[in-house]
Amino acid sequence: MSPTTDSLLRFAKTLAGHYSNREQAQSNPKDFAHINIFFRPLPWDVLKAPGFYSEQSYDHDPWRPYRQGIHRLLPADGQHFIVENFGFADPIRLAGAGQRPELLNSLKPDSLKPRCGCGMHFREIEAGRYQGEVEPGKKCLVPRDGQLTYLVSEVDVNATDWVSRDRGFDPETDEQRWGSEHGPLRFKRVAYLGDDLEEHWLRW
Repeated sequence: MSPTTDSLLRFAKTLAGHYSNREQAQSNPKDFAHINIFFRPLPWDVLKAPGFYSEQSYDHDPWRPYRQGIHRLLPADGQHFIVENFGFADPIRLAGAGQRPELLNSLKPDSLKPRCGCGMHFREIEAGRYQGEVEPGKKCLVPRDGQLTYLVSEVDVNATDWVSRDRGFDPETDEQRWGSEHGPLRFKRVAYLGDDLEEHWLRW
């Protein structure tokens, strides 16, 4: 295994998991809802490349996730690992696939549409810890409350923790329009989902 392959696989294994901010929500329920994040590896054949399905949902409503995505993991570009972002048709058909991966069998690869400007760029800032942010350019546009905003997304992840913060800003004034006013969401990994990740899964 080459150093590049080895580092990419370690990064993929760090991402793969079920994360919960239960502790944060219990200690401060007024400001933080209980949320689950799933980052589940896809079979290589889905994208003909290493990829993930992601899902975020409120703990009380797991079958109606408020965010879903398909992601392709690209070979490292210099110091960055790049995680591309795709939307797909009929997301309700995959709702709950974080917990029930058999639902991913209905995913139609030809329905995937790139979310332009919404890829995440990660770098390893210390051994086993990665920081990521949405690609530069303010091009990841998200409609919210009838207004178009650009997304600023930040993630800090290691083998046990996932800390994230998403905010939306006005493209004209750069004023924040939505996002947590109480700081980042702090998740703990409660299950590892990368048991099947080996060198052959990368296939670059």
